[in-house]
Amino acid sequence: MCRNIKTLHNFEPPATTEEVHASALQFVRKLSGMNKPSQANEEAFELAVDRVAAAAQEMLNTLTTHAPARDREVEAQKAKMRSVARFGR
Repeated sequence: MCRNIKTLHNFEPPATTEEVHASALQFVRKLSGMNKPSQANEEAFELAVDRVAAAAQEMLNTLTTHAPARDREVEAQKAKMRSVARFGR
């Protein structure tokens, strides 16, 4: 599950709210061991996702770096090349 969580810091354009929420959802899924919570746990699950997303967004907003921003397309191409090298076509 956590392999789907992507680095969101230092990209141009910056991470969107949707990307931060998706990462928070994956994190909460991993912690809880649930892909989809039961109705009894749904409220607690969604609250956790919202709080993790808010904390992650706050962190991303306050991080600083002197490194140049990375390009999303270039990083995606690098990941694709690593995948081909690891698993073949």
